[in-house]
Amino acid sequence: MALMNSFPAGLGLILSIALSLVPAHALEPCKIQVIEEGSGWPVPLVELETTHSVRFVSDNAGVIAFDLPELMGRETWFYVEGHGYEVPEDGFGYRGVRLTPEPGKTLTVKVKRTLPAKRLGRISGAGLFGESQRFGEETDWEDQGILGCDSVQTAVHNGKLYWAWGDTTLAKYPLGLFDMLGATTPLKPLESFEPPVHLPYDYFKDEKGKPRVVCKMPGEGPTWSSGFASLPDKDGNHRLVCCYVKIRKPMNAYESGLCVWNEETDRFDKYKTLWTESEENSKRPPSPEGHPVYWTDDTGKEWILFGDPFPTLKCEPTFEAWSDPDSWEIIEPQETVPSASGEEEIKHHRGSIAWNGYRKKWVAIFTQLGGDSSHLGEIWYAEADSPMGPWRGAVKVVTHDKYTFYNPHLHPEFVEEGSPILLFEGTYTKSFSGNEEATPRYDYNQILYRLDLDDIALGLN
Repeated sequence: MALMNSFPAGLGLILSIALSLVPAHALEPCKIQVIEEGSGWPVPLVELETTHSVRFVSDNAGVIAFDLPELMGRETWFYVEGHGYEVPEDGFGYRGVRLTPEPGKTLTVKVKRTLPAKRLGRISGAGLFGESQRFGEETDWEDQGILGCDSVQTAVHNGKLYWAWGDTTLAKYPLGLFDMLGATTPLKPLESFEPPVHLPYDYFKDEKGKPRVVCKMPGEGPTWSSGFASLPDKDGNHRLVCCYVKIRKPMNAYESGLCVWNEETDRFDKYKTLWTESEENSKRPPSPEGHPVYWTDDTGKEWILFGDPFPTLKCEPTFEAWSDPDSWEIIEPQETVPSASGEEEIKHHRGSIAWNGYRKKWVAIFTQLGGDSSHLGEIWYAEADSPMGPWRGAVKVVTHDKYTFYNPHLHPEFVEEGSPILLFEGTYTKSFSGNEEATPRYDYNQILYRLDLDDIALGLN
């Protein structure tokens, strides 16, 4: 009262009224857990939207923290969008659920998976467990300062798995890192292949302790690199190598070349220029890019194959052969892959291949160019007896409705030889989809999927 009496006339009354309107405590959110029907696994990236267009998205633990005061205690309809996970349609064709949120209450939404691949979760960006942490869960997980990053490259080198990503989004400004973010992890970085997934990276950092780029080449514009491989030189030393391109707006390459990892500086150094754009030389020549694999042909000769997804170039698996364009052999990949049903020819965009000891086949994961649900959002699986093909029996394993999922990359090194589990990631982005609404936290990030090759739904046996 002494404090109130010290204010000018009328001001104390106003302050009293204002303080009376402040709630005694913040409204506790309602926990909505999204799980897969049957397995009970949490499902990340499921959107619930109210009838007044407020969207919520499940995190890596399948959790949503619902906190709208106007709908607490009210029966509420939520539209459900799951990118390959769904609930049944009602009589009007709507897919959704009715829930009555209450502060502190836990509600469950069960969704049915419609395609073979299982979504394990996001493995890049921030807020991977942002919803769960509002309930005091997953508190051991700490974000690493990256909000989003483009297509991934990996290579096994010196007993570690080396990673690099393209254009990278930071919190401090819309323009982030544009010369390949880099990191390492153990060769098998996941303890479990069930959600929720936790995959921390040991980023290469600058003097301030912030994640930094590892492949900045001279010239204007971003540097993009691919074709990461660890190759022995004539002295028996393994060299981490890649191919780079320099980019001008909007997305035009004007130079390409080769890079070699500097073990002292933990950066790529420019090794050789392969091509510079000019009026006389406007087309970029083939180069060792994409996702390489090692192969021994029928004669016993060893090769490294470069392609995205299918091989387009091969050379002997040595540093000297890789760095000598005269030793390269160009390969013409097949243009389409027949579906398992025989009713479609699938035009591939990009992806990767690997030998699979369980299937005793070469396997491929690739994005379809011009898919049904999205121009670049549907992922297909195919097999071949040789990495050269012919590739057959394509099966759709992932869909992203009106959203892009491009540059998928297989991770055979994550699992033991002979495992029936196939893991792959790709970049989830609204780019090239025509969709103007970005999915909060998930957009422009890497999402990991699991494909069980003994699943009879694949129809491969």
